[in-house]
Amino acid sequence: MKIRIKGDSIRFRLTQTEVQALSNNGKIYDSTNFGTTKFSYGVVLTSEAENLSIKHENNSIVLEMPEANGKSWFSNDIITFDHTIKTTSGNDLYLLLEKDFTCLDNTIEDQSDNYPNPKLS
Repeated sequence: MKIRIKGDSIRFRLTQTEVQALSNNGKIYDSTNFGTTKFSYGVVLTSEAENLSIKHENNSIVLEMPEANGKSWFSNDIITFDHTIKTTSGNDLYLLLEKDFTCLDNTIEDQSDNYPNPKLS
């Protein structure tokens, strides 16, 4: 799972195995260890959510996804889910959850579990 945070937008990208785990188990987590501090992030399915939403607390970011969408995501052709939320400070926060495609250019990261890039066909 990858996260990209830029300004008031947060993008989560999941590999095929991660999308399948999310669909089957209802949650997926990862973390980055900064030595004395660990930053955790994940995606969870919830029956209460109507759209994507996000929680940030205790060195953790968790993206919440509507359970109905997430349970079938692995077996369908939907690529992305997105939603913009209004924060308590009044700004718009854009949330994006997407399947991770292989890159078109050369990269050193392992892409063997990424979705085939449709631009390569």
